[in-house]
Amino acid sequence: MGLWAPFCSRRRSHKRRTTVTTKTELLDQMAGQLGANHLPYVIPIHPNLVHLTLGLFIVAISFDIVGVLFPVDKALFKYLAIPVTRSGLFDVGWFNMVGAAVITFFTVASGFYEMLLADPIPDVKSVWGLQALETMVWHGVGGVLLLTLIVGMTVWRGFQRFAWRKDMARQVQWSYIAVGLLIFLIMFVQGTLGAHLGGEFGIHTTADQLIKAGENPDLKL
Repeated sequence: MGLWAPFCSRRRSHKRRTTVTTKTELLDQMAGQLGANHLPYVIPIHPNLVHLTLGLFIVAISFDIVGVLFPVDKALFKYLAIPVTRSGLFDVGWFNMVGAAVITFFTVASGFYEMLLADPIPDVKSVWGLQALETMVWHGVGGVLLLTLIVGMTVWRGFQRFAWRKDMARQVQWSYIAVGLLIFLIMFVQGTLGAHLGGEFGIHTTADQLIKAGENPDLKL
């Protein structure tokens, strides 16, 4: 083993150098194809999908809350002449939750792709005292956590709809509503980290940075 050790060490060193060189070459090749926002397309995809995830999930939980409180709100709907059925409210909650679960896979995937191409402003800290890399790591962890929670909520909701509470007027459990509201808080933290990446570290927001610098994006981009 002692005779082979220098040879093995050289092979590992050569392998590391080859890997680093290959990655650098790939990044250099890709850099030539990137646009003004440091992306191979004009507008970042991830922020748009984020709002779709947020909207679908918030609507899902909100309509389930209204469905749970339907006996209380029924008189109000009748007074306003709004034709609403309790099952209809729960249908909206269910289908929006399914939509949130599906779209969040694309939201997280696009987020990781765009983070790989991030070119943050150096020597900047967010109002939370984090640097760009730390913020990206926590934002990535938060994205995977939220994807897991939303998929879990969808499975839980499905069991309630089709098995556990299939024959009950109230389709969802109070604990499901409580967990949904807790996820709202996690979404708030996650969204704030994302806002820091764009607003404070200038990731994929070239036009915004140009405006802050007093320049016209229409002339530069």
